[in-house]
Amino acid sequence: MVLVQVLLGLFRFLGGRQLIRRVGHRAASPVNMQDSLLLLASVTDCSSLRDAAQAALSALLPAPVTVYSYLLEDGHLTCEEPQHELRSDGKIQEAVAQQKRVVCSGIPPAELHEEQRPDLAQPLQAHQKVIIAPIMDQGDAIAVLLISCGETCGETDKDLDLLEKHITVACKRVLSLKAKGPLINTSQNHLPAEQDNTANRDLDQRALQLCGSLYDLNAAAVQQKIIQYLEKETKSVCCFLLVSEDSQQLLCQVIGGKVLQEEISLSLFTGNLGKAVKENRSLTQQDLTTGDLQQLSSKLALAVETMLCVPVEDRDTGKVLALLCAFNKEGASRDTEADEYVIQHCVQHTYPVLSCTLALQRERKLQTQCQALLQVATNLFSHLDDVNTLLKKIIAEARNLSNAESCSVFLLDKANEELVATVFNGGMVGDDKTELRIPADQGIAGHVATTGEILNIKDAYSHPLFYCAMDEKTGFHTRNILCFPIKDVNGDTVGVAQLVNKINGPWFNRFDEDLAMAFSVYCGISLAHSLLYQKVIEAQYRSSLSNEMLSFHMKVSDEEVQRLLSRGILPVQEIHPSFAQFSYIPRSLSDDNTATTVISMFEDMGFINTYKIDKNTLARFCLVVKRGYRDPPYHNWMHAFSVAHFCYLLCKNLDMGQYLEDIEIFALFVSCLCHDLDHRGTNNSFQIISKSVLAHLYSSDGSVLEKHHFFQAISILNSEGCNIFDNCSRTSYHRILDLMYTIILATDLAHHLRILDSLQKMATEGYNPNKPQHHELLLCLLMSASDLSDQTKDWKTNHRVAELIYKEFFSQGDREKAMGNTPSDMMDREKAYIPDLQIGFMEHIVLPIFQLLKDLFPGSAELYGSASSNHSRWIHISQKYRAQGLPSKDSLEFLEHEF
Repeated sequence: MVLVQVLLGLFRFLGGRQLIRRVGHRAASPVNMQDSLLLLASVTDCSSLRDAAQAALSALLPAPVTVYSYLLEDGHLTCEEPQHELRSDGKIQEAVAQQKRVVCSGIPPAELHEEQRPDLAQPLQAHQKVIIAPIMDQGDAIAVLLISCGETCGETDKDLDLLEKHITVACKRVLSLKAKGPLINTSQNHLPAEQDNTANRDLDQRALQLCGSLYDLNAAAVQQKIIQYLEKETKSVCCFLLVSEDSQQLLCQVIGGKVLQEEISLSLFTGNLGKAVKENRSLTQQDLTTGDLQQLSSKLALAVETMLCVPVEDRDTGKVLALLCAFNKEGASRDTEADEYVIQHCVQHTYPVLSCTLALQRERKLQTQCQALLQVATNLFSHLDDVNTLLKKIIAEARNLSNAESCSVFLLDKANEELVATVFNGGMVGDDKTELRIPADQGIAGHVATTGEILNIKDAYSHPLFYCAMDEKTGFHTRNILCFPIKDVNGDTVGVAQLVNKINGPWFNRFDEDLAMAFSVYCGISLAHSLLYQKVIEAQYRSSLSNEMLSFHMKVSDEEVQRLLSRGILPVQEIHPSFAQFSYIPRSLSDDNTATTVISMFEDMGFINTYKIDKNTLARFCLVVKRGYRDPPYHNWMHAFSVAHFCYLLCKNLDMGQYLEDIEIFALFVSCLCHDLDHRGTNNSFQIISKSVLAHLYSSDGSVLEKHHFFQAISILNSEGCNIFDNCSRTSYHRILDLMYTIILATDLAHHLRILDSLQKMATEGYNPNKPQHHELLLCLLMSASDLSDQTKDWKTNHRVAELIYKEFFSQGDREKAMGNTPSDMMDREKAYIPDLQIGFMEHIVLPIFQLLKDLFPGSAELYGSASSNHSRWIHISQKYRAQGLPSKDSLEFLEHEF
């Protein structure tokens, strides 16, 4: 077949451009490669395949380029130019077996036809290479290309991979056409005897001129050019009827050489037009029903007197792509066989361009719809603050996307098993109603809500679920309905959208269904976020009210501040003679005097003068911090006061000013006061297993309670009249807050165990005040020691504190049991043996901490001694009561007289 070669020549000259340019370098210009791919799309036989492949590869590979093609026929790879069959063994077959492209310096001459040897046989000239390219389809070789070219490089591999895909399509087309036989049936029925060779050559030339004019046009323009050509050849009014993607409609975009502003849709379910598509055969007006003729006349706005309808077959799939129709032939009562031949002849030559432009049109339509969906997402997610506004937006976007006459959206009320609509067709339900409710299992919307499946009704009145009384009541006429579910991220149906009456078609098609389901995803996400947003707003209001109430109860009046300051700042010696000694018991101080004592410690440590703390601010801060503690048995304000007092003792008795900066000591003391703010009497693991609010806020990287304590401290500092750091410089202020965060998080025993090796190394090497890391480690150690300071007090204090601790533990254990969980032994009042628990706690946590402190500061040796003495007493108690059991687990007062 020589038509493609002629087409190539005509494209070069009649088309006004050179289609293929051979270049001497690897890179191909975009125009050359585009032209080459267009030529590949027109391939219909072996000869044109080789020419098109050579043209495309010449635009990509170094010159000179020569290509030989082999196609798989009857189980053998055969080359037509020169005619021969590929050997069953050898280097070429090895490449085919490996299913990969091979670059070599030539092929053994014995494997080649003698005409191929100058281009392909080894040895080759310098810088000349051979590429063996198997063309694979679903794991099988359907063709092989032997390519002779200049020296290649790795940069061309990706381009060759892409080009091979286009060549694969071309090879499949050639093999398919060879299996089907000639494209044009030239039998007596279609090729009249009066059309001689001269007429055929003239027709070929006109068809090729038409092909040359179709370059770089869109689908509508290509159809327009073809129709104008056929109208001239057949003396008829012509049009394309494109088969829709769901094969349910015929779409007309161009008629009589005129591009329509809006495409016309015809049904394939009535009459005999569908037979032309289904059976792939031509029709005349005699084959059409009255309904077909009426539909064509009304839709296309012409009175059909004569008609010839020729199917355009997709050569890759065998399905009908379009119907090419010629109406009302001038001066004749019917179309002739010559007219059918002309149409088929035109289709044969223009099919490659037509099919490509139609495919491009579909891709652009899909791209437009995707962009529209992205814009929909943007529009929907900008209206999350109001559900009704969002629903209006959903309805508007749904109507625009699908070209529907009206739309309604129902939300599913699962509690009442009803579908609820507050917005209908873009407006509110009505002045007299705030919402419209229907049963969730009735009607079309109810069916979709129940099944979760889309429902496309082409004829509403013939569907059993359609309620026609509504049309009678409103005067609205429902023709077709597309109803689809709206689902959340879990796949549960949360609503239903119902589109009514397709505007530019007889009904909603498969494309509308796919678009609706994609759109429903955005609807579901936006609705879920809108409802969540409402819950968040409500939660914020509730939180604001709670904070307002909490602030009211924590608020300290000016009278309370003045009453506290009226006592004056007592020197610490006047509080108790041994107040600054390790033996002093801070828990012996009455609760009423603790806030005053804290202010005395601030004064004695020089913080008030150094940091210019306003006394009213300090008094208010101390009172608010005191109120910030809840009243669990152990982790309460008295515990915080005891910890702060022990910090004071460490700083005074161990001369911490030589080891730490003054600002670090200041941050440490304030941290001790705040380190357990708002403690709930439960530990970190309980927060997580109970999924508490704190766990949701802080559980990302551990230390749930400690982080909460710190942020509560920040909240107090930010309260009016409570910021004791107000007169610090900006740098000092941020430094203090950073130190407080580090110090308060050190009260988490898990944190202490993580840094234990570093603490032991520091104790072994000795403290170096020039190392910032040693400063941080020392601050953490001092905080931990202060937090455990009750273990260094006398036996009476020690066992009473143990009673408070286990009362708090057992309370948590009871709550865990109520939740259906099994608490740890130390939390379970039924299993816990307090003496052994105390012994283990002191051996693994308490004594190592005070041993480290003693190693760093020999002056703290008495603390280790006191803790060790209490440890020995617990061992004695454990041995004494192991057999008979403790007299009571709720009270340890019986231990007071043991020693």
